Amino acid sequence: MKGKNNKPFVLAVVGPTASGKTWLGVELAKKYGGEVVSADSMQIYKGMDIASAKPTEEEKQGIPHHLMDFLDRDVSFSAADYVALAHEKIADILARGKVPVIVGGTGLYIDSLLENVKFSEGGSDEAYRAELYEFAKKNGNEALHARLIEADPIAAEGIHPNNVVRVVRALEVCHVTGRRFSDLKAESRLVESPYDSLIFGLNYHDRQKLYDRIDMRVDLMVGAGLVEEVRDLWQQSGMKTAANAIGYKELIPYFEGTMPLDACIALIKQETRRYAKRQLTWFRKNDRIHWIFLDGIDKKMKF
Repeated sequence: MKGKNNKPFVLAVVGPTASGKTWLGVELAKKYGGEVVSADSMQIYKGMDIASAKPTEEEKQGIPHHLMDFLDRDVSFSAADYVALAHEKIADILARGKVPVIVGGTGLYIDSLLENVKFSEGGSDEAYRAELYEFAKKNGNEALHARLIEADPIAAEGIHPNNVVRVVRALEVCHVTGRRFSDLKAESRLVESPYDSLIFGLNYHDRQKLYDRIDMRVDLMVGAGLVEEVRDLWQQSGMKTAANAIGYKELIPYFEGTMPLDACIALIKQETRRYAKRQLTWFRKNDRIHWIFLDGIDKKMKF
C-alpha cells in the first residue's frame, strides 16, 4: 500500500500505558489487512510477560505481532537495534501486501523509526562510563538522572531515571563530544522518512480516568501472576533487564522482606502513573499525531 509521494504507508498507535493501544492496533490491523509491529522496549524480552503487558493470543485475535518476546533478558538492545529490525519487518509485511501497524509506548522507538533517525556512535569513554555506573550504584538512579537534567534537559525528559543504560549513554555522548545528546539526535533527522505514516495517539481529557485504568490493570496483573513471575526472575538472577521495568523492581523489597506486598503494589501503581505522564509529555511534542480522546468510550475497550 502506497501513501504520499509513492512512499510505503504505515499506521501507528501511540500513547501512555493502559490507554488501549493493543486493542486499537488489532482493530486497525483487522480492518485494513495489517500486521502489528511492537514498539515497546520491554515486550521484546522473553519471560517478561505480565508487567510488560504482552498481549495474549486471545487479545491478538489472530493478528501476527512482530518484535515481541524474542530476546534473552541479558542481551542489551538499543533504539538503533530496534530501528534496524523494525525496517526489516516492515519491508517483509509490505512485500506480502499487508499494512504495517506500529503499536507501542516507547517514544524513542516510534520517533526513531518514523522520523528516520540516523544513529551515530558519538564516541565512547569506558572509564567515564564505569564511573557513571558506580555513581548510580552509590547515589541512586534519580541522582544520576539529575546529572543528565543538568547536562541535557531535553534528553533527560525522554529517558526514565530507571533506564540507567540510556541515561549513561546520553551522558557519555555529552562528555565525549562536548555536545548535547539531544542536539545530535535532532541533526540525525535531516534525512526524509522512507514512510508515509498516519499516527493515532490515545489519551483522556480527564487524566484521572487514565490513572484509574492504570490502577485497574495493575490489579489484574497481580491476579494474573505478576508476583510469581517476578519472583522467578529474581530467584534466577534474571533481573538485569527487569530492573529497568516498572512492575518488577518495585517487588524486590517484598522478596527481601523489607516491605509488605500491598505497599509494593501501591508503588507499582504510582510509578506507572508517573511513567504515563512522561509518555504523554514525549508524544505531545509530535504535531503529526492525531489524538483520540477516550473519555466515555473507554469502558468498551480492553487494555
